[in-house]
Amino acid sequence: MNRTLVFAFALASFVSWAAPAFSDESGEDSQGKEGQERDHRPPKILAFQTMYGVDGPFLGTANAIRGVEGDESPWGIASAQGSLDTAGHLRIRVEGLVFTDNPDPALIGKNDADFFFCIVRAPTENGNSVEIKNVVTQGFPATQTGDSTIDAHIELPNPCVAPIVFVLPGDEDKWFAVMGFESEEEAD
Repeated sequence: MNRTLVFAFALASFVSWAAPAFSDESGEDSQGKEGQERDHRPPKILAFQTMYGVDGPFLGTANAIRGVEGDESPWGIASAQGSLDTAGHLRIRVEGLVFTDNPDPALIGKNDADFFFCIVRAPTENGNSVEIKNVVTQGFPATQTGDSTIDAHIELPNPCVAPIVFVLPGDEDKWFAVMGFESEEEAD
């Protein structure tokens, strides 16, 4: 590659990065249709497009995540996407969060919880020390096929550091799904 081509590529990359307007989820730039300033949404702390259903060594108490135990039975999740902003608006669309194994074979492939709740668990400051805070949503209806839309406004701790989001039933404090993923491909 010659130096001129490398310089042109670097310049184009910088110009696109430094451009003052940005696109939001609707595709409009930050100035709106006629260059007028639009209302700004609170910044997102996190956004995700996958979740991990509790399974394997995460089952039960042995390997709790930040003190939250996994359910005793394995769960799978077909899809999930969500976001959390600095104003505490939590949105998650869960599809197919169901048992993959259960002592009651009639429950395999089904969800037996009427509602899904979320816990946002994050470290925060308490004077000169750090403590972990839980913020729990109200319950959102869940179907027998494991579908639910969670759209909650919660009060986050300030500061809110490295939050993690769990989905759990209303009648237990054990998670079914957590932010993360598992590849379907086998590792080499």
